[in-house]
Formats: sequence, C-alpha cells, structure tokens
Amino acid sequence: MGFLSKIKEGLKKTRDSVFSKVKNILSLEKLDAETLEELEELLILSDMGVETVEEVIERLKEKVKEVKDPNTALKKVLIDILKEEEEEKKEAPKPYVLLIVGVNGTGKTTTIGKLSRIFKEQGKRVVLAAADTFRAAAVEQLKVWSERVGADFISQGQGADAAAVAYDAVMHAKSKGKDIVIIDTAGRLHTRHNLMEELKKVHRTIGRVLPGAPHDVWLVIDATTGQNGLVQAKKFAETVNITGIVLTKLDGTAKGGIVFAIKKELKTPVKYIGVGEGVDDLKPFDPEEFVDALLATEEAMDAEV
Repeated sequence: MGFLSKIKEGLKKTRDSVFSKVKNILSLEKLDAETLEELEELLILSDMGVETVEEVIERLKEKVKEVKDPNTALKKVLIDILKEEEEEKKEAPKPYVLLIVGVNGTGKTTTIGKLSRIFKEQGKRVVLAAADTFRAAAVEQLKVWSERVGADFISQGQGADAAAVAYDAVMHAKSKGKDIVIIDTAGRLHTRHNLMEELKKVHRTIGRVLPGAPHDVWLVIDATTGQNGLVQAKKFAETVNITGIVLTKLDGTAKGGIVFAIKKELKTPVKYIGVGEGVDDLKPFDPEEFVDALLATEEAMDAEV
C-alpha cells in the first residue's frame, strides 16, 4: 500500500463518520443557512472544537466567493489552517536532542522506536535514552527497539534518576559523535505535580550538558482521547516548551478533526501521525495529504487498490 493510501485507510473512520457526509452536503452547491448549520454540527462531531469550527465556517463563506465549488473551497480552508505558522526547516545541530513527553497509554515508547527507525533509515546515528524509569516495562520496551533498529541504548534501570539517564545519553552522543538523541520520559499524569517537576529537571540538566538542548520537545497524544488530549497538551505546555505534536492512533478514532483543534488552539505543528500498529505506520504529517485523505471519495480509494 502506498504512502498516501496508508493515510487514507488510516483515516477511514473519521472520513466515513463525518467528512463523507460533509462532502455530500457541499455537493449540493448551495451554502444557505441550513447547509452551514448542518456542516457546523458535523465538524463539531469530528472533535474539531467549537472555536475552530466557527472559524472554518467564516472562512468558507469568504472562500466560495473566489472558488465557486464548496468542496474545493472547504479543502483550501482546511489546508490553510493546518499550514499557518509553519516553521522554516533548519539544519539540525549535532547531536540533535529530542525530548518525548506524554501520558501513559498514548503509544509514547512505541513512537520513539518508530521514530528511531525513520532516522536510522536516513543514515543518522541514534541514541535512545530510557528516562522513563518508573516503569520497568518501558525500559525493556525501549531496549528491544534499540536492538531492532541498531541504535545505542542508555539506561540505568527502573527507579533511576531520569535526569541522570538523560545526562549520560547526551554525554555519550557528544563523545561518540552521534547524530540524534531521543529521550523517553515517564508517562506523566498531567495532574501530578512532582512528575512535572521532574520533567523540568530533565530539561534543565540537558541544557547544562549541551547549551540549547533539548532542541525539540514533542508531545505524543492519543487521538482517541479527543478533547481530553488537548487538555493534556495544554498542561504539558505550562511545564515545558512543546515544539511539536505526534498524534497516534488516528486509525482508531472517528474524531480526526482533533488535528485542526490542536493546530489552532496550541499553535504547535503536528510532526507525525500514527495510522496503524505496523512499524511503517508512523507518517510525517503533510497538511495537503491529510486533508486530501479526509475528503477522499470511495471511488478514489477503490481506484488506488
């Protein structure tokens, strides 16, 4: 299955429950008050968020003045929202330090494994740091991933000081000339103050070892949690500077509209999306491909198979 086909298949639940109906409504080619109200209700059902939906509706009313076809107008509006405030790509420092945060159950450690595989395929030398020291299973899981992809593995075992593990990993990367350090952190419940404080400590320690690090902090969110995931994201953002989102389990939810809410409310770019359990099912996020997948017709899907 091709790259785009994989994303389309992964968004099937969201497309079937909401966006296929959206396309049907807009195919009538009349944007009267009744149509707009129905459209608004459907988009809210997708977990897009009330404020974001209101903005989409307002932009759509303007866009159809220049793009007569409502479906095409909606597509352009949705892409524009996801593309706003996109960052310019910069050359990564060496070593590039990536801190991964998120609550238990989001697929955080698995995501790190899949990211390390992607980076290794790009020819990067990767170090994985098991700083989720509260769960022995997390340490073991990350070790398995390191062996599978051929990445260096730094750990002090369960119960160790997370900041010490992060320190060792960055020092190892510096001394061995490695390209990327990915640091796993404990699956913090965002209501637990002491764990958030530990996250700040990890952040400070890394910065002392390597000024400017961590260079990115990515939050892993489970798409099936919908608006609750957005609440988690806001809590984490109060503790550390979240620079990117990895949205997992999009194939397991009918509420893929949460991507737009995250982008609009957090003003933080979505970096990768998970559209399946397979090792190749973590995909770089592309706004145009994502919207195209949401609005794909069944005929288009069948033609690609």
